[in-house]
Amino acid sequence: MALSKATGALVALRPGRVVRPAAGPARAAVLVLHGGTADSRAPLRPWNMARARMLPFVRSVARALPEGGTFVGQVRYRYRGWNGVDADPVADVLRALDELAALVGEVPVVLVGHSMGGRAALRAAAAPQVRAVVALAPWCPEGEPVAHLRDKRVIVLHGDRDRITDPAESFALVRRALEAGASASAVRVEGGDHAMLRRARTWHRVTGATVADLVTRIGDGLDPLPAGRPGGEPDVL
Repeated sequence: MALSKATGALVALRPGRVVRPAAGPARAAVLVLHGGTADSRAPLRPWNMARARMLPFVRSVARALPEGGTFVGQVRYRYRGWNGVDADPVADVLRALDELAALVGEVPVVLVGHSMGGRAALRAAAAPQVRAVVALAPWCPEGEPVAHLRDKRVIVLHGDRDRITDPAESFALVRRALEAGASASAVRVEGGDHAMLRRARTWHRVTGATVADLVTRIGDGLDPLPAGRPGGEPDVL
């Protein structure tokens, strides 16, 4: 169900998850960002495989979240591609954040992104309402900016059998984010591939539990969880 006009960027996947406490608006929101390709102005189709890949993650997150007060939605891109300096998915995420604020008010947001969506989530973390990013097998090319991640919680999960995006580049970004003042950590999923089909239950379980923990702590006004291993070295699953 689209919660904005037809051209909007925000789609509610579980409208029933939008629960407003009697005395105020929703307490937090989770937005899910799917992958794409490097360059394409082709419009995104409803049956897009990258989008469909994230639906089980949406369900895992929704099941893991505490009852009440959390909006769960997905960002709808205009195009399939990143498209160089235009970074089109980032603009779409920022539009979705504006639409979210109009819908439920100013609430802290956790972004969950896969592949290109992970890159978009990390970039969009510059928005003040974004408190944390969970990036799954993200596309993190060398030189990706990290200064804006200061005081943000960044958690990166990457499979060691990924042949599409490079886990070494993801872990390098985590180390640079730590140096920039982020609370950043990484997890290496042994045997995990880019599509997150190998060890799928582990991907879903860890993502759901991580997001639920972040939402609970942020919603209670607590700091997000501290960083992982010193130096940004990844934990292993």
